[in-house]
Amino acid sequence: MTEPESATPRRRPGGRTARKREMVIDAAMSLLVEVTYEDLTVDAVADRAGVHRATVYRRWGDVGGLIADVFETASDDEWAPADTGSLFGDLVSINREVFDALEVESSLTRTLISASFHWDQAANALRSFWRDRYRRCEVVVDRAVVRGEVPTGTNANRVVVTATAPIYHRLVLLREPPDPAVVEDAARDAVAAARAQVLSG
Repeated sequence: MTEPESATPRRRPGGRTARKREMVIDAAMSLLVEVTYEDLTVDAVADRAGVHRATVYRRWGDVGGLIADVFETASDDEWAPADTGSLFGDLVSINREVFDALEVESSLTRTLISASFHWDQAANALRSFWRDRYRRCEVVVDRAVVRGEVPTGTNANRVVVTATAPIYHRLVLLREPPDPAVVEDAARDAVAAARAQVLSG
């Protein structure tokens, strides 16, 4: 499940305005890797982007607005989960992307998650981002149903959440040392639960 830091946004039409938006978002993302979200300021982003601070204030208002647009930009891509030929393999692939994005304490993804607790606009954008990513991931369960790996009626969203949640829980909430074993363990547990019809309905 590609996270904000590895998303490849499509260039939107709009000429000069679109280029300025891209410069500002790129500046915000690069600064968030260098400083904490508490230290991020609109003025610093404007200076890094090479645009007038009034332009940033007028369009984004505050740091919360900038972070919300980072999520919107990350959502505007063509990412899709890999098709490995098995549900377990597909979930491992998704989990590995999540793990890679979260294992470093100073990662952009962790910073954005933390920042979303401080600005409502950023929190709403984060929710929309996750909903979109989980919706895209549901295809791995649909494929598994067609292959006969899991029963018809298996709830795709529940399977994907079951597979990915332990990674967020361990790395972000409990702040445990990154253990790559969780990638396959969580995927294996989700597949077993789906086959046992625990994740139906």
